[in-house]
Amino acid sequence: MSDLKIAVILGSTRPGRNGKAVADWVLDRSGARTGAEYELVDLADYPLPHLDEAIPPAMGQYQGEHTKAWAAKIAEFDGYIFVTPEYNHSTSGVLKNAIDYLYGEWNNKAAAFVSYGSLGGARAIEHLRTVASELQLAHVRQQLSFSLFTDFENFSVFKPSEQHDAATTTLFDQLESWAGALKTVRG
Repeated sequence: MSDLKIAVILGSTRPGRNGKAVADWVLDRSGARTGAEYELVDLADYPLPHLDEAIPPAMGQYQGEHTKAWAAKIAEFDGYIFVTPEYNHSTSGVLKNAIDYLYGEWNNKAAAFVSYGSLGGARAIEHLRTVASELQLAHVRQQLSFSLFTDFENFSVFKPSEQHDAATTTLFDQLESWAGALKTVRG
């Protein structure tokens, strides 16, 4: 087993959220991987108020205990898979807020994106790619986009089609490769 650690960050905290099933599916698919250890990080377990740090995150001078706990958790990982819904042509507010809390903990690490929504969540991923670039978080090309119309039964029971299997393998391969390469940059 590799010494790479990758977080599957569940970017929704809504009651009855579809994201939990999607994140669990990603985590289940990662179980056979030997290139990295994967762990679910559920934002529901890290209740962050709307950004309340007085000093910009780039300074790394966190004051709040909730921020320090979040920073310590994110610092553990070499890469991330962000699982995001699409709300109003973007990602969820809770995920954007959690990302905005930190800076250095994201730098020179790798990211991949998994989305879901009426159009597969593609617009949420495009928004996250812009944010990731600003944080020096290298994002891989492969993404997974699940449609509420074709990958969910009654818009709530996650039943992804087999067409996603090959893309999932590619996503893991790219993410593990980039995470390993960037680990050498961080020294």
